[in-house]
Amino acid sequence: MSEQFSVNRELFDDVMVPNYAPSAVIPVRGQGSRVWDQQNKEYVDFAGGIAVNCLGHCHPALVSALKEQGEKIWHLSNVMTNEPALRLAKKLVDSTFADKVYFANSGAESNEAALKLARRWALEVHGSDKTQIIAFKQGFHGRTFFTVTVGGQAAYSDGFGPKPGDIVHAQYNNLDSVKALISDKTCAIMIEPLQGEGGIISPTDEFIKGVRELCNEHNALLIFDEVQTGAGRLGPLYAYMDLGVTPDILTSAKGLGGGFPIGAMLTTADIAKHLKLGTHGSTYGGNPLACAVSEAVIDVINTPEVRNGVKTKAQLYIDGLNAINAKYNVFKEIRGKGLLIGAVLNDNYQGKAKDFLMAAMDEGVMTLIAGANIIRFAPSLVIPDEDIVEGLARFEKAVAKLTA
Repeated sequence: MSEQFSVNRELFDDVMVPNYAPSAVIPVRGQGSRVWDQQNKEYVDFAGGIAVNCLGHCHPALVSALKEQGEKIWHLSNVMTNEPALRLAKKLVDSTFADKVYFANSGAESNEAALKLARRWALEVHGSDKTQIIAFKQGFHGRTFFTVTVGGQAAYSDGFGPKPGDIVHAQYNNLDSVKALISDKTCAIMIEPLQGEGGIISPTDEFIKGVRELCNEHNALLIFDEVQTGAGRLGPLYAYMDLGVTPDILTSAKGLGGGFPIGAMLTTADIAKHLKLGTHGSTYGGNPLACAVSEAVIDVINTPEVRNGVKTKAQLYIDGLNAINAKYNVFKEIRGKGLLIGAVLNDNYQGKAKDFLMAAMDEGVMTLIAGANIIRFAPSLVIPDEDIVEGLARFEKAVAKLTA
């Protein structure tokens, strides 16, 4: 039966809940770091689906893993395990501090599992009054009610009734603010090893190591939310590897599936044993399709070529953005690490990040924002250098028009 309606941006307003306001551009095809819309206009992708498409669009290794697994088995109940899940878990364990893995479908679900595990661990090891969770203002950990409350942005958590209790927020990069809150009643500190949505803010060495020490002193678990920073985004497979700090629990998603929904919570055997039979679960978590694709992602990104490539490509961006800034004077700072880069608008352009995003889209380059004053770049980890050069040339045209 042929379609009796047009699939366009107007259809969104007819049939979708209005919690998003998507662009008029509807991409229909992607290859590497280029994307084409319904009108066949081409874009260079500097957004990466918000740090998800770590190998760009339709990477041969991912397409092949999906097709191959798609002809074998898609889904089983958790009464059984499956080969792709076991292979992926083994590779994650072998490459990190962790001994054990729990699979979910998203970053929020991985964080939900981490928080529930921390509470259960504290209850069983230390007793019922060790329940406090410390997180950070401007942090982001997902949209479930537990994770959005732990996230430090009231705009996302207010207006849904009573919140989960015993959650407090310190200031990122301010160790004294953590010291003021922590006690022996703290069961966990949840932190991003580089704040993403909160403004692409790297931790100072003193701060991140100090947080680890405070956890040790107070018998609290350190949870690293590596949903955005993990899967090679900052250079190492996981960000903790460059910080000289090892968490007790680590969460991963976004780039872990390269575009296929998957999340994982990694931890030690000693902590993992508290999620005993029946205490937590997920219908789709660890499904063979997601795990087969994710295994292919890990095989490609966890190599010296890709990890070192992230650093050289990051430098191309930084040099390019500084060159644009030398001409047009729009940024006060270029910050971030690896291929998670924030261009911070100066005082003359406060609140205008979205304008830059829209202007860039008009010129054929997809970018992101992190708050009202920061343009965020989270491209494929294997974006060809010529695509970086071309995308920055298009971005410069957008900047030229906005500053004219």
